[in-house]
Amino acid sequence: MTATVPSTSLADAAAAAFRDHLAGRPERMGDLVDLVTPALWAVARSAGLSPAEAEDTVQNAWLKLVQSSASIRDPQTVLAWLLTTVRRDAWRARRQQRATAPEPEFLVATDDPENEAVERDTGRTLWGHVQRLSPRCQALLRVVAHAQTPDYAGISAALGMPVGSIGPTRGRCLAALRTSLAADPSWSW
Repeated sequence: MTATVPSTSLADAAAAAFRDHLAGRPERMGDLVDLVTPALWAVARSAGLSPAEAEDTVQNAWLKLVQSSASIRDPQTVLAWLLTTVRRDAWRARRQQRATAPEPEFLVATDDPENEAVERDTGRTLWGHVQRLSPRCQALLRVVAHAQTPDYAGISAALGMPVGSIGPTRGRCLAALRTSLAADPSWSW
């Protein structure tokens, strides 16, 4: 069961689930995992980790939370605590494997090899242009692309960016991406 409340921010919903967990309702930890994992995953992937590395980083953050839950005095900070833990672990992992740049993985569901090749080339071109953007734009576009719903409070916490600057920054990043793609003769969309 996912504990989502439409009028509640991700931080508030996470705090409520964690508070309930601490109060003796262990099933609420599952709700917290369901609520926050997509944002944690997006932060790990925005650091350039492969899916397997991102999965390890996110699982490690949950393990650290279980081990440290008694030390978190204010449940309202649990989302920020998790995001910070993932961000730091992802940066650490990325520094360790920086010597080899990961090839983005593309999921292509087709029985047509020619179509699959075109989609893979298109994906490589697109993500190649995304990688040319500033690190801030890369992180923002990846988090927004992987978020189920745009929760600006969660994005703000994940990226350390003021809520009011997310929309304008996203617009500038997308404009820069469009300009870069338009100048690429291999881009035909």
